Amino acid sequence: MLNNLFSPEAVQEALEILKTEFPMALWETLYVTLLSTAFAIAIGLPLGIVLVAGQPKGICPLPRLIMSALNVLINLLRSVPFLILMIILIPFTRAIVGTSVGTVASIVPLVVAAFPFVARLAETSLREMNPNIIEAAQSMGASPMQIIWKVLLPESIPSLLSNATTAITTILGYSAMSGIIGGGGLGKIAINYGYYRYKDLVMILAVVLLVVLVQIFQSLGTRLASKSDRRKKHS
Repeated sequence: MLNNLFSPEAVQEALEILKTEFPMALWETLYVTLLSTAFAIAIGLPLGIVLVAGQPKGICPLPRLIMSALNVLINLLRSVPFLILMIILIPFTRAIVGTSVGTVASIVPLVVAAFPFVARLAETSLREMNPNIIEAAQSMGASPMQIIWKVLLPESIPSLLSNATTAITTILGYSAMSGIIGGGGLGKIAINYGYYRYKDLVMILAVVLLVVLVQIFQSLGTRLASKSDRRKKHS
């Protein structure tokens, strides 16, 4: 098997594909991952804030029915496997972007799959905050919006950045899976060449690049979270 994997013909073909198709696939993967993460955070972070602030003992309690419906929706979307979710959302994706196949179309199911995950991560980060700080802000007459923007979010930035790193690496993995329904990127190359054409070396190269991207995102996220930690600055 190794002889066939690293045969001169296989290596030459893999290098040719690496030069001709991998640059565009890498760009598509980055484009889809970063854009999907941005949309998922734009939707998920406010939902995470609502989950914390709207609880019965929160800074801005909401009706129990609304909170229950929001929790059910988030749990429901999180419980559906991504491959099944992509298929279920085909009509919705087609209505949003005009097609259900391609790089742009893969962004829709990625966002739908990721924003509940981001909401739960944001909720976890915000719940880690010392409640005494919030009580102090309330005693000084701060409004709920002032507490959210000037206390809750700034104090939770290191944890939010760490969880955003987790989110972007998860979305990166999902983006590779979207190649099954015609999404572009490294996942499409891995599936088209590795699964359908048995070009194992090409598939290995695609996987290696995905691993490298995960390591880069993880390192950058960890560094940003560390630099934004006020406790370390004052220690």
